[in-house]
Formats: sequence, structure tokens, C-alpha cells
Amino acid sequence: MSTPLTTIGFDADDTLWQNEQFFALTQDRFAELLADHADKPDLMDRLTEAERRNISHYGFGIKGFTLSMIETAIEITDGKVPATVIGDILDAGRDMLSHPIELLPAVEDTLELLRSDHKLVMITKGDLLDQMRKVEQSGLRDRFDAIEVVSHKTPTEYADIFERHGTGADQGMMVGNSMASDVLPMLEAGGWGVLVPHGLTWALEHAKAPENHPRFAEIPDLSKLPDLIRRCKSAS
Repeated sequence: MSTPLTTIGFDADDTLWQNEQFFALTQDRFAELLADHADKPDLMDRLTEAERRNISHYGFGIKGFTLSMIETAIEITDGKVPATVIGDILDAGRDMLSHPIELLPAVEDTLELLRSDHKLVMITKGDLLDQMRKVEQSGLRDRFDAIEVVSHKTPTEYADIFERHGTGADQGMMVGNSMASDVLPMLEAGGWGVLVPHGLTWALEHAKAPENHPRFAEIPDLSKLPDLIRRCKSAS
């Protein structure tokens, strides 16, 4: 590090707590509902296409996912999907909106270790009401200096957030499970990007790793983050 690290941003879903597993379970349920009309691989491809089309209209999150499932069901059945299936899809979406929060390993200890020397900012994208529900239920609200819920994670968004809550993106680090949303745009903004892979990651969040970038790192879990930061500081 040639400049000090003052502020650390954390993604929320599948970085601080489990999230994608609930989408996977709902996809299984969706596939069962439409098993007479399509096999699961084809159905999931069609659902992913619908989600990609709809991001600009519905944004990220469970509500947009539910609408994309309904749209896919209508397309797969040529408009003949029974109302009972639509009702079951809506029920599945409501179930997702009430799922309990399950913190990932080492989250609380890591935040406690880092908060004395750094500003901590939670930066999550999705539906505001749902994301704030998860923040409050997680019990992590008081561990962070700020909470930001954004529509998209872009280099400009990161630059603005780390300017408001820190000392600029060049003295900031973003930590998350998405290469496309957490790492690459933060690197472009001039900061450090740390990937913490999750076993389940949404297809639209995949991207090629910038292996030779001097400000990119990958760690297996959050327990390794304090050591990574210490090594970076000692090398500066």
C-alpha cells in the first residue's frame, strides 16, 4: 500500500450473511411448479435471461426476482400458466422476504477487530425496505459507521461513498463475494478490492478476476481479512 487505508466497505448479502441459498431453494420450488412445461436447466436459463432484461426496470432483489419468475412462467407456458401457480410463486417470494438472518463465519469477530482503526461502511444493493430489514435483524447495525443501500455498484458510486464516509476511494477497500459488483468497480475507482468467494453466487455477478492488479486480493473467509490488511500495511 502506497497510501493509508482508512475506510473499509463490506458487501452484505453472502458476505456478512447468507442470502443466495434462499434464492436457490426458491428456484428448486419454481422448477417443481413448472416441471410439466420445462426441464430445470432450460427453465433456469430462461429465468436468468428474464432477470437480466428486468434489472433496469425492477433493480436487484427479491421483488424483481419474483416478477421475473412470473414472467418466465408465462413465457414457458405460452400464457397458459394456472393462477394457482402464480399464487405459489408469489407465496415463495413472500417467504423469501421473511427468511431469518444467518451470519456467515467470523463476521462479528472481524468487524470488532477492524472497527477501532478503520471506518466501516456497509454497502449493499437491492430493495431498500428488504435490505434495511436484514440490516436490523442481523444485529450488525452498530458495528458500522454508515449503511449505504444503492441501486447499482459502480465506480462513481464507490467514489462518492468513500468520499462521504472516508478519505476517498484511494484510501478505501471494498470486501465482498461478487467480482462484478464488489471488486472490479472498486478497483476502477482507485481503491482495493477483496474477493471473499461464496459457495453460491448469482450468475450475473460472475466476472474474470484481475489477477495481476496490485490492489486485488482474494481470501477464503473474513477471518483472514485482518491479517491481509496488516500485511498490506507492513509492505507500504
